[in-house]
Amino acid sequence: METAANSNPYGLMAALHQGGTIAWTVFLILVFMSVVSWYIMFSKLFEQQKILNQAKAVRRTFWTQPSLRDAANKLDKNTAYRQLVDDGLIAAEQHSKLTDPIDQHEWMHDSLARSQGAIASRLQTGLAFLATVGSTAPFIGLFGTVIGIYRALIKIGSAGQASIDAVAGPVGEALIMTALGLAVAVPAVLGYNWLLRRNKTVLEQLGAFSTELYGYMMSNGAVRPTVIVAKGPAAGPAKAPSTATASPRA
Repeated sequence: METAANSNPYGLMAALHQGGTIAWTVFLILVFMSVVSWYIMFSKLFEQQKILNQAKAVRRTFWTQPSLRDAANKLDKNTAYRQLVDDGLIAAEQHSKLTDPIDQHEWMHDSLARSQGAIASRLQTGLAFLATVGSTAPFIGLFGTVIGIYRALIKIGSAGQASIDAVAGPVGEALIMTALGLAVAVPAVLGYNWLLRRNKTVLEQLGAFSTELYGYMMSNGAVRPTVIVAKGPAAGPAKAPSTATASPRA
C-alpha cells in the first residue's frame, strides 16, 4: 500500500514528513490552537444564547410575579438574571445588619454593579485566547514557512542549481504552513469580534434589568417597569396592546 507521501508528494503529509520535527511541531501547535478556538466559540455562543433567551422570559413573566422572591424562583438557577436578583436580595438583607450603615442607595448600587461585573468577567472568559490565536497563529505558520524556505535554499546549495525537483518539496511545505496559520487565525479573529459584539448586547440587556431592579428595590416597589400584555386575536378593528403593571414585593 502506498503511503500518503508517495501518492501525493506535495500534499500535507508529505510536507510534514519532509519537514521533520519542526514541521510536525508547528502543525500540532496550530491544530491545538484551532481545536481550542472552535471549542471556545461554540461554548461562548451557547452561553450567550442562553442569557438572551432568558432575557425574553424575564420581560414576559418576571415583573408579573407577586413578590421579588417568587419572581427569582421562576428563573433558572446559576443563570445571569437569577444571580443579579439573588445578589440584590442578599445586599438588601446585609444592609440592615451593618453596624455602621452606609447609604442604602450606594450600598445597593455597588452590590448590583459588582454582580454585573462578575457576570461580564465570566462572559469574557476565553476571548483573550481567541485574540491571542488570531494575532499569533499567522506568525507560527510563518515560522514554518521560514524553515521551509531555508530547507529549499539548503537543497539548492547542495545541488548547485535551482531545479524544480530540488525546491518543490520545501517550498510546498513553506506555503502549506502559511496556509495553516491563516486557516487558524482567520476564524479566531472573526469569532472574537462576533462574540465581543454579542457580549455587548447581553451586557446592555443585563444593565437595563439591573437598573429596573435597583429602582424597584429602592422605591419599595413604587418604581417598576411596565409589562406589556399582548392580547390574542379578536374580531373587529385591531387595538393597541393594553398595559398592566405588577408590583412584586421583596
